Amino acid sequence: MKLWMRKIAVVLVAIMTLGMYVPQMDIHTNAENNKDALSSKGDHLEDFSPKMVEDRPTEATGLSTDSLHIDALKKDVKAQTYTKLGPRISERLDDQFLAVIIKEMETVVETLVTEEDHDFYFGITQQPTEGFGEKIFSVYDLRTNEDIARFDVRRDNRPLEGYWFNFHYHLQEDNFVKHHEIGEIFWDKNTPPKWMA
Repeated sequence: MKLWMRKIAVVLVAIMTLGMYVPQMDIHTNAENNKDALSSKGDHLEDFSPKMVEDRPTEATGLSTDSLHIDALKKDVKAQTYTKLGPRISERLDDQFLAVIIKEMETVVETLVTEEDHDFYFGITQQPTEGFGEKIFSVYDLRTNEDIARFDVRRDNRPLEGYWFNFHYHLQEDNFVKHHEIGEIFWDKNTPPKWMA
């Protein structure tokens, strides 16, 4: 048999049998040594604070529980905004522009909760106001049940222009008086349907 044919045959056999043979491993060899090493260190549970445990990365994602909590809050922001708009309004709005508004809202929420020492104590309300009310959701402290920020959307009917949706938020630090602008989306010259319709 020619040399090049022999080499091709060896390569083909190696590829076809790849992964079929797995050598045996003795898992228990190091277990006894590790058990002795662990028991000699002792249990020092008082050395660990709850915050240290919560900030450790999770093995599956490589993220800390704080970042997982913030990701959950961001998902709530998006879900509550779409719930507020309702299917009739959200399906007619430009997805790209609405994504910019939601991204800005997520950024504001992340900034608000990470300014605190324990951002995992914050949640988002799950009941937007129906009809003509402005409320989308509130960020609140789970311990005291007090609002930290309130996110709203208002309908503005501008003469000769039509209807605009004005997204903004209010902060507890100024007694929810000042409007902090997020952005606006043009609707139409016709009256938009009620929220959540």
